[in-house]
Amino acid sequence: MVCKANSSSNPQFFSKCSNKPPKLLSSSCPKSQSIQMQRLNSMSFRCCYNQNQQQQPITTKTQHPKPELYTVNFKTMKDCNLGISIYPNFVYNAGGGRGTGRGTLLESQFNELFVSFDLQTLYIPPLNSNTTKFLALPLPPFFKIDIVPQLFQGTIEKQTGKVSLEFKAKFCFSVGSVYRAPPLLVETILTSEESSGKMRSGKGERLDEEGKCRLVGVATVDPIDDVFMNSFLRLPTECLAVLNATIQFSAST
Repeated sequence: MVCKANSSSNPQFFSKCSNKPPKLLSSSCPKSQSIQMQRLNSMSFRCCYNQNQQQQPITTKTQHPKPELYTVNFKTMKDCNLGISIYPNFVYNAGGGRGTGRGTLLESQFNELFVSFDLQTLYIPPLNSNTTKFLALPLPPFFKIDIVPQLFQGTIEKQTGKVSLEFKAKFCFSVGSVYRAPPLLVETILTSEESSGKMRSGKGERLDEEGKCRLVGVATVDPIDDVFMNSFLRLPTECLAVLNATIQFSAST
């Protein structure tokens, strides 16, 4: 039996049937019916598989490299200088000063480290008759200036040796148990480059192969609640710190 479909005679035939699934052949054609069933099953499987693929989000894990950490050791040495106001510099032996910090390698062409020192390990010797001379003479007995660090952090370029460390400390003046002044707060950048103010200036030296350097910093010192110290030091004024030091770092495990 032959069936013919004339589209011109029945133009709505396809539009009416386009949304309907194709009819299977009659049972008189089992082979054709089986082939069509296989095709429909295959199409249904592919459709469901594609939908599942679209519904499942694609997740990727981005692995960031761990920052490279260093242990940084800081030591102060002799032949340092401290100056304030219009007075000549104190010749200061800071040997024995020390501190330990943590360094994190930054993304820089100079292998730059950001270093933060632990204040509990940071010790800077006081200025007294054993460590300090003024006009070639030791400081008078019982005269003492304690240095209490509040902040010590910054950057070190491993490739160039350039150092820039933010330093904040309290300088506490005392004469035995007779007199104790309110602390002077000193904030400066200790640098291996040049530091200058209106009254004072200094030039540092970069780290060498042995880790030796000279750090300088000029700071402004504000008045305190003490008439004698404000008058004697002519506050507000500038102070200069010149520290010979060694800075060495090693990769942390």
